Amino acid sequence: MSDAQRPHVWLHRFALLTALATFPLLFVGGLVTSTGSGLAVPDWPTTFGYNMFLYPLSGMVGGILYEHSHRLLGALVGLLTIVLMLWLWLQESRAWLRWLGSIALAAVILQGVLGGLRVVLLTQTLAIVHACLAQAFFALLISIAFFTSPQPSEKPAERPAEHVSRLRRLCALTTASIYVQVVFGAILRHTGARLDAHLAFAALVVILVTVLTMHIWRHHSEESALVGPIMLLSGLLLAQLSLGLGAYLVKYTAMAGMVTPFARVSLTTIHLAVGSLMLATALVLALRTYRLKAASTPITVGTLVSERVSL
Repeated sequence: MSDAQRPHVWLHRFALLTALATFPLLFVGGLVTSTGSGLAVPDWPTTFGYNMFLYPLSGMVGGILYEHSHRLLGALVGLLTIVLMLWLWLQESRAWLRWLGSIALAAVILQGVLGGLRVVLLTQTLAIVHACLAQAFFALLISIAFFTSPQPSEKPAERPAEHVSRLRRLCALTTASIYVQVVFGAILRHTGARLDAHLAFAALVVILVTVLTMHIWRHHSEESALVGPIMLLSGLLLAQLSLGLGAYLVKYTAMAGMVTPFARVSLTTIHLAVGSLMLATALVLALRTYRLKAASTPITVGTLVSERVSL
């Protein structure tokens, strides 16, 4: 890669900053839902008639604090995304990545409109779409941060093509399953419905992460770029299962009346946040598999049989 084509380090850092700024936006959005503060501010795009940026701090109490903070963080992420898109068009030589920045800007604009229409039209469907698009937007920013990162300086070792292909399929399926799990989580949080689908996909994610972990440890244990993310993903999965069990107990069992509202809100919101981190980690792992170099030598029948038996 020539110097002109090499990703600019400051562009990558700004893309990473934009992605990192989106995470607290997701967390505060979770607080808005968990505390039932989605309609604490009844108007949009104004806040009780004020310009959103001029609303007095003294009025930010109770549910208004969560809802108005969510709007301000959304505006900040929107501003960062505008700068990121412009920077990509000015600095980045890859046309597809420039257009990816444009898609990110369109997504954040759509996200803001959906959030506002949710307040004006009072519909839960828009709230669910808003929550699902937020996670997709976060994943998109993570991808842009990855694509603008410098390539590793060391030459990647060749791996059997069958191993690499299987790893890529597993990573893609795991990432997609985590996102679908997040979607059913959003439906459950906003409507109380589809707990069955949420639990079913939780079981699927557990199976896929387990199989993916075994595959990486058996065939790619020397790849630190893969081992680190899979260890993080496994740890997040254990935390998520614990949080999910806690959220279930405090919402759907007799324990609901034994815990404080703060504990209930904390469990459900952190559960959402860890789900977002799982999605980001699985996505980074999937993208890193495409930096692996598959061996060009053909795979024999005996090798294929032994690989399938070992998996």
